[in-house]
Amino acid sequence: MPHMWWVVAASVVVGLVAAYLIWTAGRVERLQSRAELAARALDAHLLRRAAAAAVLAERRFGVELYAAARIALDASPDEREAAENDLTRQLRSVQLDQGDPDCGAVIAASRRLALSRQVHTDLVRDARSARSRPLVRLLRMGRGREWPRYFDIDDPTLTVPADVPAS
Repeated sequence: MPHMWWVVAASVVVGLVAAYLIWTAGRVERLQSRAELAARALDAHLLRRAAAAAVLAERRFGVELYAAARIALDASPDEREAAENDLTRQLRSVQLDQGDPDCGAVIAASRRLALSRQVHTDLVRDARSARSRPLVRLLRMGRGREWPRYFDIDDPTLTVPADVPAS
């Protein structure tokens, strides 16, 4: 009976290691899920901005903006970044008026897209960091899912010049 404390100590250590591993696996899973949800939200915001840009192009601007918006709407996942960057360049080349409801919709969609992109980037960074830890890689805790990917586009925020009163 005097050597029973070794069994108790070993049981406590095994219990602590098991709790840490379960917590780490749960954290990796949560971060991975949040990164996937952020990717879906980013995709939704990209579609909303492209649709708003297509409506704006139909009503006020020319064929180039409409073509860029349609390409962004119809792009495959591999071509999506280039199509979105082209749409951003086209939107920056036109004069947007905040008073116009169509322009306001594009500006608001671009702001929401910028926020969504930042959230997505932060969550992907956290998920990749958690999955790249040696213990996580050794025990293959994230093996059931693909590595989260960054979505690299230009800053989609559109700047609108302030109205300067004439003197």
